Amino acid sequence: MNRLFLTAAAVAMLLPGVASAHSKLLSSTPAADATVAKPTKMTLTFSETFQAALSGADLTMTGMPGMANHEPMPIKGFKTMVEGKTMILTFPRALPAGTYDLKWHVVGADQHKVEGGYSFKVR
Repeated sequence: MNRLFLTAAAVAMLLPGVASAHSKLLSSTPAADATVAKPTKMTLTFSETFQAALSGADLTMTGMPGMANHEPMPIKGFKTMVEGKTMILTFPRALPAGTYDLKWHVVGADQHKVEGGYSFKVR
């Protein structure tokens, strides 16, 4: 039994470490907690390549200047494109002034889903 365990452990150490790696968000434009002027696109750059067909993002406007009781409003109609390790969201027109929450998810080569998010403001 001990010999079998040692053999399995030796084989596991020889396998590439890719299976245990998960993609992390390295940078984004706009950045988390940034205040920007009316963007027409967003970029999210990750540490690993990911499967474009299984990955994506949701954007929600959570506040609008002059409207105290603004209900969260999902932003629809944007295009998502992947170039290598970068996800690009392109909007049909500039985002209006307000606060936004971005939620993203990527599925790596190891089939694991990683998700995260952040907020930013448009002036």
